Amino acid sequence: MATLEVSDGTLWYDEVGDGPPLVFVHGGWMNGDAWRPQVDRFADEYRTITLDVRGHGRTGATDRERYSVSLFVDDLESLLASLEVEQPILCGLSLGSMIVQEYLDRHPDRAAGAILAGPVRSMPPVDVPTGVKPFLSPLPALTATLSVAGPRTTFRSLLGSIRTVTNGPWLSTDSSIRSQAIEAVGDVSRAEFRKIFDALYAFDPPELSHVTTPTLVVYGEAEASPVRRQGRRIAATVDDGRWAAVPDSGHLVNQDNPQAFNDVCAAFLAELDATASRPL
Repeated sequence: MATLEVSDGTLWYDEVGDGPPLVFVHGGWMNGDAWRPQVDRFADEYRTITLDVRGHGRTGATDRERYSVSLFVDDLESLLASLEVEQPILCGLSLGSMIVQEYLDRHPDRAAGAILAGPVRSMPPVDVPTGVKPFLSPLPALTATLSVAGPRTTFRSLLGSIRTVTNGPWLSTDSSIRSQAIEAVGDVSRAEFRKIFDALYAFDPPELSHVTTPTLVVYGEAEASPVRRQGRRIAATVDDGRWAAVPDSGHLVNQDNPQAFNDVCAAFLAELDATASRPL
């Protein structure tokens, strides 16, 4: 475990293993521990790197008044530069997938590969005209709920709203995993919760058609249908994309069914390795 000084704060990260760099970026209001099943699986062959995104987990609060996905990518770039990682394989879930998408937009051919789990192009995961979206923001109501009820209850309320639309478990098919996720949210302060939500809601998805990085989209079969649609669209847009659905899993696909998720990722990583080893 280590830390890196970034603008207005200190970024927590951890490295396990040796080999090609495999960097995991967690979802909103979670932390790097969410990737433990993947670190356990891949650290024998890869240099696994996890981090707690600004505002989350052991990184915690920073002095910035507002957060953005662009700022989170700045932090990721600072971490990669500090660790002298030049061709990372990036794996991001949910908010982490937004961060990876933004990184790919900035560097369409720098990463050795990208895995987008439970990928979202927007929050909510539906097409809303850019000029209209600010007027539909739930942030004022969310701020009021936060001030009274706190992050955990606010997060439960968000989950309930989504479940009403999806008519399914969505976040997780495993009640213990869902409880762990809600517990992690409770470690985030009211102010940081609001800033993270604002970053998610304000994200303007890049177009990605210029991205040549091999990209795998993975989602759970119980994932919300709008997220599944957005994920398949990403896979169809990038130059070298593919997608896979993991059974018995929801949005937290890497934790709901880690064996199946890891197997899908391992096959993709083997494909990357074979391509890299192929003589020119």
